[in-house]
Amino acid sequence: MITLTPDDAKKRFGPLFSQKFLVMVDEQSGRAEILEQCRARGPIEWDAMNRRRAGGAVAGCSVEGTTMVIDAKLGTYPVNFGPAAGDIGGQALEAVEVSGDEVITTWAGIAGAGVGVAACLPQAPGVIRAEYPTEDDLKIGGARTNRVRIISPRYEKICIGIDDTDTKAEGATWVMALKCAGACSIPGVEFLNMRLVQLNPAVPQKTTNCVGSALNFAVTPGKVPELLDFVRTFVEKNTFSKDTGIAYHRGIGFPHDSPAFAAVKTEILTVEKAEAAAKDLGITYIDTNGRKGRIGALGAVLWGNRGIEAAGLYGEHL
Repeated sequence: MITLTPDDAKKRFGPLFSQKFLVMVDEQSGRAEILEQCRARGPIEWDAMNRRRAGGAVAGCSVEGTTMVIDAKLGTYPVNFGPAAGDIGGQALEAVEVSGDEVITTWAGIAGAGVGVAACLPQAPGVIRAEYPTEDDLKIGGARTNRVRIISPRYEKICIGIDDTDTKAEGATWVMALKCAGACSIPGVEFLNMRLVQLNPAVPQKTTNCVGSALNFAVTPGKVPELLDFVRTFVEKNTFSKDTGIAYHRGIGFPHDSPAFAAVKTEILTVEKAEAAAKDLGITYIDTNGRKGRIGALGAVLWGNRGIEAAGLYGEHL
């Protein structure tokens, strides 16, 4: 076994193109999310298509710009490169395993794709070290097959929903949410993205647009309470409204589907119904007033990881 740190990999292979690598795990659901950023979109698109084709631990891939997110299964699985051969290339995720505070992802690549997993990913910010089974796995390019285990910190995924921080006279919830994310500098907390979630515009008690905001974070497990306390304190200190709602979900995906996904965009819910739906889906409220903002906070969490349709009316698609 040969072990390289990211700096070692840069010295051996020269500086390459990976700009971020992190893995979030949810052991209860047996799932993981792997986030990668590259300097350019082309390699990300090619990697996503090849990894999806190869199967293994990959359940799905999505690409936004130069960022790829892999929906993965915990465990070890056989891979199939399909039509890829030595002179074409191929790339696969064979395993995702949790080991204490670390996550081990196991990769295989053929030909040029081997450069991506053996030389490029090991250099990414977020990688602790890379382990190569043999010296031959350090020989990249050509028609070779490369294998590598990439070790990174263990993160969890937290989605926080915020609503009703504004009034008809002042404020905007999405501005508040982004300011909150920007102000968070807790070690072990990585801000992933933010979503504006269109709720039911027919609700009579609203400002104008009836939009909640979702903040997604990758968090090392020990830092979850600190993050939640920071968000609650920041939002409640800066809100213009007495109806502010804050909710969060810890994990990847929900235990089951629910009528609440459609209801927050199509019905006029009560706080009581929102609280019941949140309890059913493992969503927790952390605001201190328990008022109508809890409905929009629930909607933001429900749709915070469901793609661009979150920003539209129910049933709208690009």
